[in-house]
Amino acid sequence: MERNNESSGNFILLGFSDQPKLGMVLFFTNMVFYFLAITGNSSIIFLSLVDPRLHTPMYFFLCNLSLLDLCYTSSSIPQMLVNLWGPQKTITYIGCVIQLFAFLSVGGIECILLSVMAYDRFVAVCKPLHYMTIMHPQLCLRLAACAWLTGIANSILMSPLTMSLEQCGHHHINHFVCEMPAIICISCVDTRHVEGLAFFLAIPIVLVPLTIILVSYGYIVATVLRIQSAAGKRKAFNTCSSHMIVVSLFYSTIIYMYMQPGNVASQDQGKFLTLFYCLVTPTLNPFIYTLRNKDVKGAMWKVLGKDHSLSDARGH
Repeated sequence: MERNNESSGNFILLGFSDQPKLGMVLFFTNMVFYFLAITGNSSIIFLSLVDPRLHTPMYFFLCNLSLLDLCYTSSSIPQMLVNLWGPQKTITYIGCVIQLFAFLSVGGIECILLSVMAYDRFVAVCKPLHYMTIMHPQLCLRLAACAWLTGIANSILMSPLTMSLEQCGHHHINHFVCEMPAIICISCVDTRHVEGLAFFLAIPIVLVPLTIILVSYGYIVATVLRIQSAAGKRKAFNTCSSHMIVVSLFYSTIIYMYMQPGNVASQDQGKFLTLFYCLVTPTLNPFIYTLRNKDVKGAMWKVLGKDHSLSDARGH
């Protein structure tokens, strides 16, 4: 069976096949998380479109983040569930190309989008009186378009280069997804030019956005410390806390994973970390943004026909 798969140009995703007892546990756990990720992120997008109270820059960018999370999970998890359920662990060449393109695109877009969201929070906290003037709809559209186009351009450049590396008959990918490091590992030629270019592109796509995030929150912290009232500090913290948690989850996972050495133990860790940022993080993001957010809760109750803002007004 494996020979037929290799001769037809398919790849074999080894995934977690070396831990067969884990297969069914992962299948049902991932299926639940996938359902929650799809439901949560779709709900954020739907509520942001239908409720006028959410027609603000912050929710516009949050809507983009939810769309990215949907792309992340849908490009990898369905294939993983199929491979976990049945004896076949294969993915077609075209399917592998699509996964690689999606991962490279979405990863780059999310890095830049998170920095744009940090700038939005900086303006909201540090320049509140000029917020709507600075963050006007045209600027928001340009910033979002810049994030999407940069991520897609990076993927258009890196995907063909990665897939053009000769594998010399090696079709066993030690991962559950066609991710760039996993494909580079099965190559039998010198890959330094591809890895060097990826490192160079990581400067504008990963390092520059991370710097913008850190600088933005440096200014935010300095502004919050100058606020005299406890209520003002609490409001400023609530404005930024959700984004800080999402940024911490995303960057800590990425940095930890790519700083690991290439041994077997770290490869197994890499699989779980990839699973974390392509399934667990997209599942948590909607809950992180809604648990402490009165606007999203209000929009949800309104859609369900239970507008709590009206009942609170009547109570007063």
